[in-house]
Amino acid sequence: MLHGFRSFKSSANHVRHLRNRICTRGLTNEHCETSIQNGVGVLKFDTPGSKVNVLNEQFSKDCQEAFLALRDDPAASSIVMISGKPDCFIAGADIKMLAACQSKEETMALVQGGQAMMQQMEDCKKPLVAAISGSCMGGGLEVALACHYRIALDQKKTSLALPEVMLGLLPGSGGTQRLPPLIGLTNALPMMLTGAGKDAKKAKKLGLVDLVVKSLGPGVKEPSILSHEYLEKVAVDVARQLADGTLKKPSRTKSGMKGMAHNLPLYNSRVRNYVCKEAEKQVLKKTHGLYPAPIKIIDSVKAGLADPKTGYAREAGNFGDLAMTDESKALINIYFGKTQCEKNSYGKPERMPQNVAVLGAGLMGAGVATVSMDKFKKVILKDVSDTALSKGEDMVRDVFNKKVKRKKMTQFDADKAMSSLITETDYSAFKDVDIVIEAVFEDINLKHRIIKEVEANTPDHCIFASNTSALPITELAKASKRPENFIGMHYFSPVPAMPLLEIITTEATSKETTAAAVEVGLRQKKTVIVVKDGPGFYTTRVIGALMGEAFACIQEGTSPSDLDKFFVKFGWPVGGATLVDEVGIDVAYKVTKYFLEVFGERIAAGDPKVIEELVESGCLGRKSGKGIFLYGKSHKGSTRPVNPVAEAIINRYRIPGQAAPSAEDVQWRTYLRSVNEAALCLQEEIIANPVDGNIGLIFGIGHCPQRGGPFQFLDTYGCQNFVDKMRHYEETIGFRFEPAQIVMDYAKSGNKFMK
Repeated sequence: MLHGFRSFKSSANHVRHLRNRICTRGLTNEHCETSIQNGVGVLKFDTPGSKVNVLNEQFSKDCQEAFLALRDDPAASSIVMISGKPDCFIAGADIKMLAACQSKEETMALVQGGQAMMQQMEDCKKPLVAAISGSCMGGGLEVALACHYRIALDQKKTSLALPEVMLGLLPGSGGTQRLPPLIGLTNALPMMLTGAGKDAKKAKKLGLVDLVVKSLGPGVKEPSILSHEYLEKVAVDVARQLADGTLKKPSRTKSGMKGMAHNLPLYNSRVRNYVCKEAEKQVLKKTHGLYPAPIKIIDSVKAGLADPKTGYAREAGNFGDLAMTDESKALINIYFGKTQCEKNSYGKPERMPQNVAVLGAGLMGAGVATVSMDKFKKVILKDVSDTALSKGEDMVRDVFNKKVKRKKMTQFDADKAMSSLITETDYSAFKDVDIVIEAVFEDINLKHRIIKEVEANTPDHCIFASNTSALPITELAKASKRPENFIGMHYFSPVPAMPLLEIITTEATSKETTAAAVEVGLRQKKTVIVVKDGPGFYTTRVIGALMGEAFACIQEGTSPSDLDKFFVKFGWPVGGATLVDEVGIDVAYKVTKYFLEVFGERIAAGDPKVIEELVESGCLGRKSGKGIFLYGKSHKGSTRPVNPVAEAIINRYRIPGQAAPSAEDVQWRTYLRSVNEAALCLQEEIIANPVDGNIGLIFGIGHCPQRGGPFQFLDTYGCQNFVDKMRHYEETIGFRFEPAQIVMDYAKSGNKFMK
C-alpha cells in the first residue's frame, strides 16, 4: 500500500543535515524513538492517541528520520523496527491521504517516495529486523518486506496481509515486487488478489517470516505487554547475532522439488506466463471484469519478474491509474462509511447492557445468541420447549465447530463459549436482563403476547428489541407499557456471517435506548445503521422494489437462469432469482402483500399471484429444498436446475406476445429501481444520510460494491443521467419508474450526495 513519503530526499546533503542535527542515541520525534540496546539500534514507532499506526505523511517522515539516524550511527551494528503498540505493527496507509490525491501524477509521486524509502531500507548494510505483533497490513507489511529478517509474535491479533485490492488498489511500495520472490508466485498472487491475511504460523510456513515467537501468559503485567516486551528482547538478540555473524541471514534459495515449484514460475517465462494467465482467468470469472485492480496486480508482478528494473515503475504507474478509477473511489468511500457505522453516534449509553436474552431458538435466534456469546456477562436463549432449545444449541455449536475446523478458534475456547450459554423455557432468569432480542415468527399477535410476557418479567430499564424484516415497529410497540424502551433490531441471515444490523426507531424510542441498541450491535461485531420506522424500513423496502422488478422481467420472458446471470455480471453477489430463494418466497409473499397495501403497484411490479401460487405449491425457497430453483446435495452451484413446478407457474403468468427484455434492460431496470427506492427513503428521512444508505445496501444485500452504493452511484453516474434513464423507462414501461424528487432536485442544482 502507499505510504506517503512526500518529503523523501536521497541527497547527500539531506543525510549530512540529519547527522549534524540529531543525537542518534536517543532521538525522539512525534511518532518514533530510538535507543541502543547491546549495540543494536531499536526504532520504536508509536502514533500518540491512536490504537493503530498508519502511514501518513508525518509518520513516514518521522520513521525515515529515525531510520537514517540509526543507519548512520556507528554505535548501532544492526537495527530492530518494532511498534510501541502490542496489537498493531502498522495497519497500512492513511486512506484519507490516498483519497486526497487529485491526479495520477500526484498519486505516483506519493508511491515513488514510498518505494524509495523501502529501497533505502533494503539496501541498508546493517541487518534490519522487523519485530511484528498485531496487524501488519498493506504498507506495514511492505515495511517488513524491506527488512532483512522478520519475526512475528504468535498471538490472535497478529495478521500479515496486503489488502489493497479491497480498496481497488495494489501494493504500491514494492509489495508486488518483493512478495513473489520471497514466497513464490503461486502463494503471492492469492495473497494480493484476495487480501487474505496470514497468522504468524502460516506466515512462517510460507517463508513470509523467519521466526515465530510464542506469546507469554499472565504475570506482573498484562500478557500482551509481557509478550511484546519478550518479542523486543528476542528481536534485539537476533539482530545482534546477525551483526556479529553467529546467526546467518536466512537463505532465500530453494532446492529440490519444492525449489523447482518455487523457482519455475518465477524464472521460467513460459511457466510464469501460464500461471499469470490462469490467475487472470480466475479473476475474470469471479469479477466479470468489473474490478480493474486484480488485473493490474498481475500485470505489475509479471513486469517485475520479467525485468526487475522496470517492475517498480510499472507498480507505481498502475497504482496511479487505479487510484483515479471510479471503482477505487467507490470502495474507498465504502471503507470510510463502514468505519463511520462502526462507531456509536448516539454516544455511550448511561446503562451499558450486560445481560442479554434472546427469544426463539430458530435460525435467527440461535444466530443472535451466537454473536452475543463472550461479548456480554450473561446470554440467555429461550424457547417454548427443550426440543426447540436443543436444536438451537446444535446450530450455535455448529458455528463454533466450523471455527475450530478452520482454526479461527481453539476447541477450548469453543467449549468455554458453549458452556456460557444459558437455555430456558420460562422467564425465571430474566430478572436482571438488560435487553431482550425477540426472534420469533413474523406474527404480530404472537409478538404482542410475548411483549407483555417479557415486560412482566423484566426490570423497568429492560429494552425490548424485535427482530423483524418488515412488521411496523410502531405497531408492535403498541403492546408495550414502556414504548420508550422499544426498538427494532433487524438482523440478516445467517446472522454470524452477515455483517449488517439495521436498527429501527419509533417516535417514542428514547435516545438512551437507541444508544444501548447500537452498543449491543457493535459488541456483536456488526456494522450498524439506524433508520426510522416505516413500511419495510430501509433494506426490505429496497429489496421489495428490486425483487418486484425482477419478477416483472421473469413474467416478460426472462428465464430465472438468465436473470441470475444478468445480475451477477452487473455486479450483484448473487442472481435475482437466487436472491428470492435465499430471502424465502413465503417471506417475499408476505412483504409483497404488505407493500401492495401501502405502496400499490409502484413497488410490486409483477403479478403477485405468481408468488402466491409458489407458496401454495410449497416452493418456499432454499429452506424448503425447492423454490425457483431446486436445492440439495445433487443440485449445487450455477448448474442448479430450475424447479419444474415453479417454471410451470411462471409460464402460466407470462405476458403473452411480449419479447423478453434484453440483458442490459434487465440489469438497468432492476438496479435503477433499487437506487430510486433508496433515494425515496432519504427523501422521506427513513435513512439519516447517504452514507447509511450506501452501507445498508452494500452490507445488507450486496448492492454492487464496485459502484459504492446507491448515492455514490448517483454522484458518479450523474443525477441528470439517472433522471433521463428513468424517464425513458417511465415512458416505455410505466409510472413505477418515476424518478424521486430529491434526485431531480440534485440534477437541477448540481449538488452531490456524498460530501
